[in-house]
Amino acid sequence: MESNAGGVDAFTALDAPVRSVLSKRGFTTPTEPQRRALPVLATGSNALIVAPTGTGKTETAMLPVFDALVGTDRHGISALYVTPLRALNRDMQDRLEWWGGQLDLEIDVRHGDTTQYQRTKQADDPPDVLVTTPETLQAMLTGSKLRRALSDIEHVVVDEVHELAGSKRGAQLTLALERLRALAGSFQRIGLSATVGDPDTVGRFLTGNRACETVTINAGSALDVRVRTPEITAEDEQLAGQLLTEADIASHVRVMREIIDEHESTLLFVNTRQTAEALGSRFKAVGASVGVHHGSLSKTARIDVEDRFKDGELDALLCTSSMELGIDVGHIDHVIQYSSPRQVSRLLQRVGRAGHRRNDRSTGTIITTRPDDTFEALAIADRATDGAVEPTTVHEGSLDTVANQIVGLLMGHGEIGARRAYEITTRAFPFRDLTADTFREIIRELSSNRLLWLDEDADRLEKSGGTWKYFYDNLSMIPDETTYGVEDVASGHQIGTLDERFVVNFAEPGEVFIQRGEMWRIVEIDEEEGSVTVSPIEDPGGEVPSWTGQEIPVPYAVAQDVGSLRASARQTFDAGNSRETVARWLCERYPTDEHTASEALAQIERHTEAMPDADRIVVESHGREVVLNAPFGHKINDTLGRVISALIGQRTGSSVGLETDPYRIELEVPRGISQGDIVDVLETTTPEHVAGVIELGLKRSDVLKFTLAQVAAKFGALKRWRGSSSFGRSRMLDALADTPVYEEALREVQYEELAVSETIDLLRRVQDGDVAISTVSGRTPIGTGGRSSGRELLTPENADASVVQTVKERIQDDRMLLVCLHCLDWKRTQQVKRVPDQPQCPNCDSTQIAALNPWADEVVDAVNATEKDDEQEKMTERAYRAANLVQSHGKQAVIALAARGVGPHNAARIIAKLRENEADFYRDILSQEQQYARTKAFWD
Repeated sequence: MESNAGGVDAFTALDAPVRSVLSKRGFTTPTEPQRRALPVLATGSNALIVAPTGTGKTETAMLPVFDALVGTDRHGISALYVTPLRALNRDMQDRLEWWGGQLDLEIDVRHGDTTQYQRTKQADDPPDVLVTTPETLQAMLTGSKLRRALSDIEHVVVDEVHELAGSKRGAQLTLALERLRALAGSFQRIGLSATVGDPDTVGRFLTGNRACETVTINAGSALDVRVRTPEITAEDEQLAGQLLTEADIASHVRVMREIIDEHESTLLFVNTRQTAEALGSRFKAVGASVGVHHGSLSKTARIDVEDRFKDGELDALLCTSSMELGIDVGHIDHVIQYSSPRQVSRLLQRVGRAGHRRNDRSTGTIITTRPDDTFEALAIADRATDGAVEPTTVHEGSLDTVANQIVGLLMGHGEIGARRAYEITTRAFPFRDLTADTFREIIRELSSNRLLWLDEDADRLEKSGGTWKYFYDNLSMIPDETTYGVEDVASGHQIGTLDERFVVNFAEPGEVFIQRGEMWRIVEIDEEEGSVTVSPIEDPGGEVPSWTGQEIPVPYAVAQDVGSLRASARQTFDAGNSRETVARWLCERYPTDEHTASEALAQIERHTEAMPDADRIVVESHGREVVLNAPFGHKINDTLGRVISALIGQRTGSSVGLETDPYRIELEVPRGISQGDIVDVLETTTPEHVAGVIELGLKRSDVLKFTLAQVAAKFGALKRWRGSSSFGRSRMLDALADTPVYEEALREVQYEELAVSETIDLLRRVQDGDVAISTVSGRTPIGTGGRSSGRELLTPENADASVVQTVKERIQDDRMLLVCLHCLDWKRTQQVKRVPDQPQCPNCDSTQIAALNPWADEVVDAVNATEKDDEQEKMTERAYRAANLVQSHGKQAVIALAARGVGPHNAARIIAKLRENEADFYRDILSQEQQYARTKAFWD
C-alpha cells in the first residue's frame, strides 16, 4: 500500500532527544523520503522506502528506530541493520556511530571478519543496534547467548532489499527473519532500496506477506541523462596509435576524459571487469587521474581507491556493479556509463549516485559504441525517465535454501517438530506455496545424507553427527566455487583467476577469452592443480573471443522498445525523409544529439527489407546461417533458440550451432535445413512441449550438471565437488534423478538462464497470429549488426613486441645449472643473463659445459655414476647433447635450453633456424613452450 503520509516538517514525528541533534548533522529540513516516511515509521509500521541514492534513506529508516530506543530500559539487541555488503557495514558503522554517540546508544558491527574477542563481547554485553550481513545473522541464530540477545529485537532494517529479493541469499534471509520472529515475536521491518519495479511484491518479500506501507520516490523524475556516440577526430587517429587500439575506442577515451575534466568527481561505470581493467590501462596511458574498482580486486586495494577518490586525489572512479550500492565515496556530481546499462534499474542505480545535495538532479552520460547499443540506451533512458523499472522477480521456492534452513532450525533448537518447522518455513514469502509433501521429501533427503535424525513416528527432527559441520560450512547460499589460476605461458606469472563455473562450462584448449584487458588463448587446463595455462594473442585484430563472461541480461520490455523504435524510424525513412531529418526526429523524442542519432540510423537506412518489430520476427538466411531477428530479450531468445536447435537436431541427427543476444537468434544449421524449416518449428511446435524439450536438452548440458553439483553440496549429498569430470557429473545426474536435489538444480538453471513460461506464451502468440513471421533471402543490416555484440571493443594492448619482450625477460632472469662434463669437478648455478657468450670451465678451460635445470642434481649424479641403469644412461646422453650445443652455440644454446619443456633435441631445432633478428628467436622459443604445455599431459 502506497503511503502519502507526511507534512511540512516530518521531524516533528520524532521526540525531543532526537530532534535536538538533527541540526548538528546538518538536518535542517527533511528530504522527500524523510518527509513522507518518518511519520509512517514512527508509528512502528512495516515499510518499504524506495528513493534515489544520496537522499538520506539510512537516516530515514534509523531516526524513528533511535527515537524508539532512546530512554528505554534495554538488555539485548533492539535493532538489526542488515546489509548485503561488508563494505556497506563500514559506512553504516561510521554514520550510525555518530548518532549513537549523540543519543547514548551503542552501535556495533558483526560480520565474518569480526574478531573472536569482539564476538564474545557482543554476546556478553549486546549493543543496542547491530549492523550485520545476512550470512552472519544465520550464525547468530545458533548461539545460546546471542539468541537471548536477539529475543529483544524490535526493529530490523534491510538495506538494498532489491539486491536480495532476486537471489537465494534473499530467500535465506526471509527464512532467517521468520526464525527470528519465532524467537522474538513480532518486530518492525523496514526495507530500503534505490530502485524497485514492483514495490508491493518486494514489500511482501520483506514482511512475509504481512501489511507493508510503501514510500516510493521516482528516481527518474530527477534524472538528466544524455546518450552519446563520440565523433572520431584526427586527434583520435593519433591517440589510437599511442593506445594500440582502434580510432573509435580512442574517441571514447578522449570524450570520457573531457567529461571527467569538466566535473569535480565522476563515477565511470562499465559492465564487465575486463572492460574496467582495459579502460583503466588506457586512462593511465594518457595520464588521467582515474582509479579502478571491481570485485576481483583485494579488499585493501578497493578501500585504498575508495579513500583516495573520496579525498579528491582521483578525478574519477572506474567501476563495475561494485559501486552500484551505497558505498560512501563522497559527493558525486556526474556519472558516465560506458555502453548500454542493459536494464533500467541499473541506470537508475548508477546515475542515481550523482547529485542529491538536497534537490540536485542526477546527471549522467551514456557512451554508446554501435547501433544496438545506442537504440538500447535510448530506450532505457526513456523508460527510466518514466519510472518504468523492471519488476523484481523474487527468487521463489529454492529447495536447497529450505534444506539449509531446516538444519539452521535444528542448530538453534536442538530438536523441533516437523510440522512446526514447516509452519515457520512457509511464513516466508518465497516459500508460501511450498507443499507439505515437498517439505517432507527435503527432510528425508537430509536424513539420508546424515544431516539430521528423522523420527517418522514422533514427527520430530533432531541433530545428527553431521549437523554442526554442515551448517557452518554452508552459512551462505552463495555457491562454494573453486577458482582456477590463469598462468601466462610466456611470462610464467599468474595473470588472474577464472571461476570454476566458467571453466567447466565454457573453457577448452584453443578457446579465446579476455582477462586483464588482454586477449588470451587457452593452451591447457589442469583440473587437479586448478590452473589454466594461456598464451597471449599476438595479433588480436582478427580474433573474436569465444566467451567473455556472463552478460547482464536485457529484459523483454527493453528489447521490445528497441524493436518498436527501429520500426518507427524505418517508417519515417519510408515517408521520404533523409537521414538528417530522421535524426532530428529522433533527437526530439530522446535525449541524444544528431551525430549519435545519425550513426545509429545508418543501419536502419540500409535495412530496406522487412523490419523486425515488437510483434514481428524476421527470419533471414545465407548458406547454413539462419538468423531470427527477434526483439524479445536475452532470456526468451536463449530459451527459444534452445527449443529450435533441439528440435532441428532431433529431426536431422546433427548438432545445431546457437548464439543469441537480445535481438537475434543465430543458428548454424545442418545441410538441407532452410529458413522454411525454422518457420515450421515456430508455427507447429506445441507450446506445452517446450518445458519437456528444454529439460531434455539441459540433461545433456554441463550447466545443469554443474548446478546439480552445487545444489547437492547444499543438500549435504556431496562434501565438495570440483565439477571437472564429465564422467563423474553424468553419474551424479543419474544418481540424483527423481530427488529434490535434481528438481532444485533444474529449477535454478531455468530461473537464472531461461524464460520457459514466457517462451511458451510467445509461441502461442505466433501460432495465434499475434506475432507475425517474415522471411528474407540473404543477410540484412540489422541481422548482421549483432556480430560484434559479444566482442570486447577494447582490443588487447599486448601486441607481438610486448609478448617477445616478456618471454625474453623471463628467460634472462631464470637460473641454469652449468656443469663441466670434461673434468666433472666444476658446476655453478647462474642467471641466464650473467652467462658469458661462451661458457668455459675455470678448472680445465673446457667449453664442454652442459646447461641444465637448477634442480637437475640427479643428472649430475647420473653422469658421475660408474655403473648406470637405463634411466641414468638417458640422462647422461641428454647432458652430453646439451653440452655439445653449448660448445657449438654458446649462450644462445643456454637460452634455448632454459625454455620450458625444451630439451636438447628441440633446442637444436630452434637454433638451426635462419632468422633476421633476435625477436624471431624468442618467438620460436615461445611456440615450442606452448607446444609443450599442450602435450605435457601425455609425457611420462
